[in-house]
Amino acid sequence: MKEKDILEGIKHKLGIEQLNDMQKKMLSVSSENRDIILLSPTGSGKTLAFTLPVLKMLKPSTGRIQCVVVAPSRELVIQIADVMRGAGQGYRVIALYGGHSVQDEVNSLKVVPDIIVATPGRLLDHSVRHNLELLPVRILVLDEFDKSLELGFEEEMEKIMKRLKNVSRIILTSATKADLLPEFLSLKNPMTINISGSVDNPRSRMRIRKVETDSNDKLESLLILLNNINSSSEVPEKSIVFVNHRESAERIYEFLRKKRVACGLYHGALEQKDREMAVAMFNNSSRPVLVATDLAARGLDIENVASVIHYHQPLTKEAYLHRNGRTARVDAEGDIYILVGPEENLKEFVEVDGDFEADSNLKADLANKLMTIYISGGKREKISRGDILGFLVKECDVPASDIGKIDVFDHYSLVAVREKMVPDLLNKADSKKLKGEKRKFRCLNK
Repeated sequence: MKEKDILEGIKHKLGIEQLNDMQKKMLSVSSENRDIILLSPTGSGKTLAFTLPVLKMLKPSTGRIQCVVVAPSRELVIQIADVMRGAGQGYRVIALYGGHSVQDEVNSLKVVPDIIVATPGRLLDHSVRHNLELLPVRILVLDEFDKSLELGFEEEMEKIMKRLKNVSRIILTSATKADLLPEFLSLKNPMTINISGSVDNPRSRMRIRKVETDSNDKLESLLILLNNINSSSEVPEKSIVFVNHRESAERIYEFLRKKRVACGLYHGALEQKDREMAVAMFNNSSRPVLVATDLAARGLDIENVASVIHYHQPLTKEAYLHRNGRTARVDAEGDIYILVGPEENLKEFVEVDGDFEADSNLKADLANKLMTIYISGGKREKISRGDILGFLVKECDVPASDIGKIDVFDHYSLVAVREKMVPDLLNKADSKKLKGEKRKFRCLNK
């Protein structure tokens, strides 16, 4: 693609008027015949930064796969694919990841895409089954390569590299500089673009405070803190409560639900659909408190997080930085709270700005103001956000002002609706057709 067409495309499709310095640099070096190592922290616009040179290197659609992007998590794959679809007008982008219908993916591959974004295991599986042909691939992006090695994908990555025999350009991104790259990754005269120390420092926009608790079981202290955070707000602000173990996440989630806190749950043992819905309901503010393990600390497209709460102190400095990086993104400010038990000391990498004295008498309404409606139809049923909005306004008499964020997935959709409109909406939707068929509508918030 020509550079002017790329810039025009991201302006209209993604609403991005101005590139940051890292993105400008990546676009400018794309014409050099060298591999690229991009060292970049979370929240710096990295996905668009590597998308720009990829688009510039792509040829017009050839009926063959031109580029493969490998990322360590399903959520990151989905996020990257969305950005590349928006930026790459005219190019077909397919996402492949575990927890997703294999048959849907096979059907998608019948029309050969220009770009594939995939987790290592799913990409290798499709290649072994001959559902796709990797020989024509010229461009390879390994996103968050440090995380891939950390998660034990090295063997799968090596097998993938053996199938990518005609790759001529590699872009490798990482949050940290690796002392030694694996032998199977043979980079050609690579240039390193290190912006990890030159980007805007979000720490200057963070307020990190210690919250001392009366007991090692911090459940009541967490509830008091959430009440304090939201005592002056009409609607609860978005907060992520980070824990170190899945079992702890489940226990805290159940406790908060019993206390009528609108909260969601996110950890690796959940089904992919449950994780998708948890993130969607957090983003649309129908469940503005998310209890999560470190799986949510990076790779997720999570918007406008006002506060991060460390129920457990993280096990490593890297985890601490990535958790904190969920808030104070771009130009926003963020509050970070660290719950500390009576026999607990702050870890050496934890830096605080002071103590937070929580008032146990303060109360806030932490219940749902918005509800999420589940609709049994999505992209595969040719349903769009516009179809859902029009249906709710015209057929269910819901004012547009009472409708929030709409998310359309492969075979289902979620829409946030003001609580007072839900009973009438469900009653009317039951007898109507959406896109020519009756769909199941149900409220996910209980």
